[in-house]
Amino acid sequence: MVQKALLTDVNVKGKRQTLAELYIDFNDLRDDWKNKDKTVHFLPGADSEEFTQTQDSLLGTFHRAIIKSNLSVAKVDKKLSIISVNVNSENELFSKYFTEALVKEVSDFYVETKTKKSYQNVKILQHQTDSVRRALNAAISGVAYSVDANPNANPSRQILRVPSQKRQVDVQANQAILTELVKNLEISKVSLRKETPLIQVIDRPILPLESERVGKVKGIVFGGLIAGFFIAIILLISKFFRRLFP
Repeated sequence: MVQKALLTDVNVKGKRQTLAELYIDFNDLRDDWKNKDKTVHFLPGADSEEFTQTQDSLLGTFHRAIIKSNLSVAKVDKKLSIISVNVNSENELFSKYFTEALVKEVSDFYVETKTKKSYQNVKILQHQTDSVRRALNAAISGVAYSVDANPNANPSRQILRVPSQKRQVDVQANQAILTELVKNLEISKVSLRKETPLIQVIDRPILPLESERVGKVKGIVFGGLIAGFFIAIILLISKFFRRLFP
């Protein structure tokens, strides 16, 4: 699902590109690629089934990096069915678009999984209903053709009425079958609607996103602590060597 989200097309400053391309650009990954072809691209609308081994490998690398460093998913409250999805990156457009694309992919996958069996049942019943309806229309037309072929049939020759009677039997049989199919189809549609989970996006990321930066005071404090830590290590090492080699 993460890889599908990366292949989503977005509009970045008037240019259509995939989130994978945006991820490559703001991370300057092409400059770091040594053993890979720098001309590899993930173009909008490209079929992932036709990707090269290099493209598949890169998508896997992006996926692992995002899961490890950029993406966090958690429940807001254990008692509530509210899930928070957070994406932190150096590019706010990527954070916004990737979050929305990932939520859509997950929602679609969940709904499809929960309703797959019912959906297939509705699809089969719909196909059968359409087929019987076409057969019924053909049978009704056949009755009309048979009657028109012998508009003034001789009552003493019953054989002339056989074609229209056969067609009439087909009409009645198809009507009965169609009635049952339509009833079952409507029941299946109602069942499908009941089984379809309701997933609602409560809050969406709105630009500009909040930036997480270390303040000057925090930077000075942390910098001082780190510097003091390294100085202490250097002094300890120096003291250790003086004892070994007085």
